[in-house]
Amino acid sequence: MKIIAMIPARMGSQRVKQKNIRPLNGKPLIGHIIDTAVLSGVFDDIYINSESDVFQEIADYYKIKFYKRPEHLSSNVATNDDFVLDFMQNIEGDLMIQLLSTSPFLSVDEIRGFVEKIKADNLDTLISVKADQIECVFEGKPINFNQKGQTLPSQSLTPVYAYACGIMGWKYNSFLSNMNKYNSGYHGGDGKIGYFQLKGYSTLDIDNEEDFDLAEVVAKFLENKDKNDDEVAAIKKERIETFVPDILKRDGVVNNDFIHENLPINNIDTIINSHDNSISWSHRVVNTENNSTTIISQLPGEGNRLHYHPNWNEWWYIIKGQWKWEIEGEEFVIKKGDIVFIEKGKKHKITAAGNEPAIRIAVSRGDVPHIYDVEEGGVQ
Repeated sequence: MKIIAMIPARMGSQRVKQKNIRPLNGKPLIGHIIDTAVLSGVFDDIYINSESDVFQEIADYYKIKFYKRPEHLSSNVATNDDFVLDFMQNIEGDLMIQLLSTSPFLSVDEIRGFVEKIKADNLDTLISVKADQIECVFEGKPINFNQKGQTLPSQSLTPVYAYACGIMGWKYNSFLSNMNKYNSGYHGGDGKIGYFQLKGYSTLDIDNEEDFDLAEVVAKFLENKDKNDDEVAAIKKERIETFVPDILKRDGVVNNDFIHENLPINNIDTIINSHDNSISWSHRVVNTENNSTTIISQLPGEGNRLHYHPNWNEWWYIIKGQWKWEIEGEEFVIKKGDIVFIEKGKKHKITAAGNEPAIRIAVSRGDVPHIYDVEEGGVQ
């Protein structure tokens, strides 16, 4: 089964101007869901679907794919059914998962759980929902309470479920069949339909300026929630970075591949030979909830910025060349065949040495915080 992730994004949003590229906590809004989709590791391909070439550049930056939809499918009157149908008619697949950039706090675990459910239950359509466990009324009539009875504790009420929409899934053949029969496939039509409950911050949907303001608060809270008081105080002088593509870019790594990961078998020599070794590059080969493994090649004089990880140990294996390694102010020269272990909390810096590209395997995890002193290259 070929599983495609599709992120719809048009430039002409009305309520929040250009919201898909507007920064949220220092990163374009659409970048948050792209990052999560890539980290989930469950998709054969990830596409941005838009009429604007701006999103081609964003897709290239994140090393994902771009589908340019016709202009008329990005108008205010074009429906979700319309642009999904167009996408399915032009991009091959078996199962399509739609992810909305306006749901930036959707988690890796939720994406994985969603895809697993639609596969395990053999569903034609899977709809994300959120629960409201409060008295609800529809067209003036009570839904889940007795209007003539006493008010029950909220935990005793039957929940009412509303569409969350942040993640939706359809089998190609079922969606296309429903579109042909009903001119509608979004709600599932004749197929087997399931519901997947989202909770907490994942249900936050950005539709207006107030939503964006709230999302900024949530993003900063989530970034800092695991830090103790001392770490929070240190933020004034330190910069926390967790998004690996941005980290590598800031470290000067030119070409980064985050798509060809979690393959059953990889060959190091084949990966090295597939890249342009006249420039720096990285190639992530493993990315799971347990660990992440990335091959990194840099030219003499290149390296990373001085940093540390507050809650995660990591290690490297040197494949080729030499590296100058600074660990807590002490310098080492590391060569081919060496293994380097860095304990959490220890500041370290790596610089390629010698007269040829230096290549290392870095083993850590994809969401580990990197803490930089601002004066050492952290960005305010």
